[in-house]
Amino acid sequence: MAKKKAFALRINEEMLKSIEKWASDEFRSTNGQIEWMLMQALKQAKREPKNKDKD
Repeated sequence: MAKKKAFALRINEEMLKSIEKWASDEFRSTNGQIEWMLMQALKQAKREPKNKDKD
């Protein structure tokens, strides 16, 4: 599993409410939803992170 790094995120209150609702609808945490959204954007832009195999 990839190491996770914490950082502060400033976000518009209404946008956060929309993300929280979407996360709830998908049975995810808000943080998990934001991570999923970012990964989808990276994939769409063909910039997804490289997998580092440890084996």
